[in-house]
Amino acid sequence: MKCKGFLFDLDGTLVDSLPAVERAWINWAKRFDISPQEVLGFIHGKQAITSLRHFMAGASEEEIQQEFFRLEKIESEDTDGIVALPGAVELLTHLNEAGIPWAIVTSGSLPVASARRAAGGLPEPEVLVTAERVARGKPEPDAYLLGAQLLGLEPEECAVVEDAPAGVLSGLAAGCHVIAVNAPADTPRLEHVDYALHSLTELLVQKLPDGTVEVLRKH
Repeated sequence: MKCKGFLFDLDGTLVDSLPAVERAWINWAKRFDISPQEVLGFIHGKQAITSLRHFMAGASEEEIQQEFFRLEKIESEDTDGIVALPGAVELLTHLNEAGIPWAIVTSGSLPVASARRAAGGLPEPEVLVTAERVARGKPEPDAYLLGAQLLGLEPEECAVVEDAPAGVLSGLAAGCHVIAVNAPADTPRLEHVDYALHSLTELLVQKLPDGTVEVLRKH
């Protein structure tokens, strides 16, 4: 597969933030007397505000926004146990050294994404697309379309790297190449991705003389 740049999801793709995510949402679910398992089954890959609107149907928008800011504060301050996933730092460092453009495109808000990126020890991206910057979150294509635009590339010139079903669908809807990493086997349209990997360490990325990037799977 060939591309010109990369659009990376953050949580579950570049950093393992699952313990922190689940701590925040389990506590939230208990406060509202909702099954934690039901909440955890819904939230992954989606904007927090989308999840809150889903579970707080009937609440006023003001109440939902208050819960969002409360949750955002907790998630941006609790980075205990967050680490870079295998191969993430090495891959991003290689992209920087090779002059290959890349962005982080996350459903998280700016404070949460910044805290988790730093906790994982990842280099700063040239472009960071967070929940505040798009009207519609994943699985809609808006975030990845914006990421491509901000890198100065067409969607079809970008490779989306994702772990969550919502993100895989978002990347496909945007018209990007998609590399699924550790995505659930029942992810919709998984058969349409370019590669389905278990780890970023399986990727081999090489910049060609004409400026395009060859992406291979290590065997």
